Order: sequence, then C-alpha cells, then structure tokens
Amino acid sequence: MPSAFSGRFPVFRLIRPLLALLALLLVPLAPAQGQGAGKATTDEMLAERVLGNPKAPITIIEYFSLTCSHCADFHVNTLPQLKKEWVETGKARLVMRDFPLDRVALHGAVLARCLPGDKYFAFVDMLMTSQKQWASAPDPRVALNGNARLAGLSKEKIDACVADTALTDGILARQLEGQQKFKIQSTPTFVIDGKTFPGAMPFAQFDRILKGQ
Repeated sequence: MPSAFSGRFPVFRLIRPLLALLALLLVPLAPAQGQGAGKATTDEMLAERVLGNPKAPITIIEYFSLTCSHCADFHVNTLPQLKKEWVETGKARLVMRDFPLDRVALHGAVLARCLPGDKYFAFVDMLMTSQKQWASAPDPRVALNGNARLAGLSKEKIDACVADTALTDGILARQLEGQQKFKIQSTPTFVIDGKTFPGAMPFAQFDRILKGQ
C-alpha cells in the first residue's frame, strides 16, 4: 500500500494526536529503560509488542509501516473499536510488527523501539493520528525526533538509538522474516491465527473473521 508520501491523506482531527500525546506523557518511564536506569538490550528493544492479554485465545498480528496512510486509517478508524470489542475483553491480543516501507518509517520504528514498552503503543498511536503533520514536514525524520523528545527520549538517547545498527538490523531481519513466512507484500497486513489478510479492513470485516475463528 502507498506510504504517506504518495497520494492524498485523509484529514484527521487534531484532537486525537493531542490526547494520545497526553496519555503518553502521563505514563512514567519504566525502570529498566529509563534514561537513568541502565540501557535496554537489543533483544529487549526488539521484543514483541503485545496489546491485550498475552494468553488471549486469538492472536492478531499487524504488519505496519509508520508512513503508510492505510495503516494510519486503520489505527484511527478501526483499531479503537477492535480494541474495545476484542482486545480489552480478553478475546484477542494484538501483536504489532514493524514493516517499514521507507527510511523514514524505519527511523520512526527505531525511535518507537527505544521507548520503554509501556510507552510504545501510545507513541505509535500518536504518530499514526498525526501522520499527515510530521510526514509533510521539510525533514520528517527531524519531526519524528521532536515527537520522540516529547515522549521522553533525550537527544543523546535518540542519537544512540539511531546509530544502533544492531537494532536497525533486527527490525529489518524481522521484516524479512514476516515477508517470507506470511508472504507480506504491503501494509497493513494482518495475520489472524496463521491466516493472512492484506489491507486496512473495516471493523465489520474484522468482526466476521474473528467470530469465525
């Protein structure tokens, strides 16, 4: 699917990214990854990001790119109801996996992975709901850095994360693994209990698929 740098992007309300940012800033830094509490290992930063009960009977895997407008559409228009009806009720868990379509998306994925795990989802939600703004900046990577600073990362931490080749290589390796294992060719693509479903499906379609599991 096209990235935010091609085609028209739907205009989202500005209140969503502001609320997401507020939620992000209210979450305290986790001790294991706080700026004064030691450096997270590469394995910790590359760990699965799971929303919901890890023991939920249904697993939904989302392969996404931060510069993909269709991914943003899913996160803004479908994910809230999916979370309410399936994730928060314990019937399904959502696993988010990076599938960066370009260097800007990879840069954003690195920054998101450098945040403590309890800030990851709020940060991604903020970037998705405000995608039009930062993606159209003169230098989107500088804009992403600014968002990461607001989320609690210092300039030194950002520079260290961006220079961390092991983290970047790990993200790309997992992208290749998903491409080979599930035949991922575009974003967003969802894998629901081993079956692949490409495209930003509306909630009604998700609901039908999940009820059939």
